[in-house]
Amino acid sequence: MVRRSFFKGSRVTKTPPTLAQVREKIDTIDNDLLRLIDKRAALTREVADAKRAAGDLGTFALRPARETQILRRLAGAEKSAASKALVVRVWRELIGDSLHGQTPFSIITWSHKQPARIAELARARFGGAPTMYDVDQPEAVIAQVRDGGAVGVLAISRDHAWWARMLVEPTLSIVGALPEVDQWGSPTALVIAQVAPEPSGAGDETLWVTDSTMQGYEIETAMSIDGIAGRMIAEANRLKLFALAGYYQADDERLARAPGDLTGVVGVAPVPFDVT
Repeated sequence: MVRRSFFKGSRVTKTPPTLAQVREKIDTIDNDLLRLIDKRAALTREVADAKRAAGDLGTFALRPARETQILRRLAGAEKSAASKALVVRVWRELIGDSLHGQTPFSIITWSHKQPARIAELARARFGGAPTMYDVDQPEAVIAQVRDGGAVGVLAISRDHAWWARMLVEPTLSIVGALPEVDQWGSPTALVIAQVAPEPSGAGDETLWVTDSTMQGYEIETAMSIDGIAGRMIAEANRLKLFALAGYYQADDERLARAPGDLTGVVGVAPVPFDVT
């Protein structure tokens, strides 16, 4: 005789964990995270030692292209619950702390009537380790970044074409647009540093200035004929700033044919992260 189970076809309901059990798991993970963060921070000292041995200690460690590559890789990695936005925020804090540990620096801002917003964007980009203070004029930011030991975060304003000054600042360039997450809003500020522009791979925008009197859309159309896609992101004092899709060298012959008498590349910025 074959016995049939009385419970055949019935479902066994799994008892959900208690709140105390979940909290215990979180505490364990927090301890593991702390150990890993501490280990990562310790590696910053090893980086400094390696630079000292190579004679590079004291050189500003900011590498925007390298940072962008790291964030793209981590944000695009397979995850079950952590959002891309969370990844960007956490690693920006870690990278900023590591950078400050290698070569301490300050954040100088020109907020131009938006102190809370510009401070928020600057901290989101460079973390809480560097000191930060605001100045009254963009020229003061440029001067302090030129002198070394600082990065600048300057508001985009119709009142001042400070970004055009990068044309005559051979050691400085724009290295980023803020916010760097697409869903956090349209470009409000730009980052300048004493760093040579570098491509980060797919998803760069070259920042280009022109004094052309043509309308923005007319310039975009003229450049598209030469295969350049771009959009105007700022205009002030009869100067215009464009973000051109892709990485362009300053001596690219297509840019030499673009509208305007006073023109030039003033930096490169990664396309904002899409965290959806």
